[in-house]
Amino acid sequence: MSVVMMAGTPPLSELSSHLLQEQSETTFVNNYPQLTVLRSNNQIRWLQTILRNDKTEHGDFVFNADRLIRLVIEDALNFLPTHDKTVYTPKGMAYEGKAFNKGNCGVSIVRSGEAMEKSLRECCRSIRIGKMLIRHDDEESCKGKPPKVIYVRLPPDIADRNVLLMYPLMNTGGTIHQSIKELKKNNVKEDRIIICTLFVTSNSIRHVLGDFPKVRILTTEVNDDCALHFGEKILRD
Repeated sequence: MSVVMMAGTPPLSELSSHLLQEQSETTFVNNYPQLTVLRSNNQIRWLQTILRNDKTEHGDFVFNADRLIRLVIEDALNFLPTHDKTVYTPKGMAYEGKAFNKGNCGVSIVRSGEAMEKSLRECCRSIRIGKMLIRHDDEESCKGKPPKVIYVRLPPDIADRNVLLMYPLMNTGGTIHQSIKELKKNNVKEDRIIICTLFVTSNSIRHVLGDFPKVRILTTEVNDDCALHFGEKILRD
């Protein structure tokens, strides 16, 4: 049987590689019900391609990173609790809709997590946002020690809130792992933490969900070639 390639179609090797990646990702995700990967489509793949391309200029990088972040934040809102609400249209007709419950907040991990605050505020104008600074010491990291919590500023009633924890990368999962421990110190329940991220590795998922199985993780891609340049590039002046 012959295979007819249409003009502009990627080589079979590239198609096979992409299909294998999707199959591997699907199999991995099925093992972790608390992990949600945005459904891949041409738009998301295009944005990921721009962000992974080392030739992408800073302005284009920031613009398209904001677009991908917005997709993640929008989807994360679906996991927040809601209640039924009836409103009336200009014609006086009742409309049975939904409204978010009170008691949600965001927490960004400084510095690259701060790049996600804009999208959250655009979706939820009055939402409260806390911050954490977690730093890796190169020498201690080599010894297998976890990163240190340097600074924490959280809403005083965070124990009563659902938390959107924002950090664009999960390479080893160490930073997210430490931030969850800090949230739990402040009496935040695991099942009220939603991690909003863009790129994760399989090892980081195992590390985080292995210790905190009730936390939810929302991302655009599981790929062991993590986009480590993201933080440096998006924060560049």
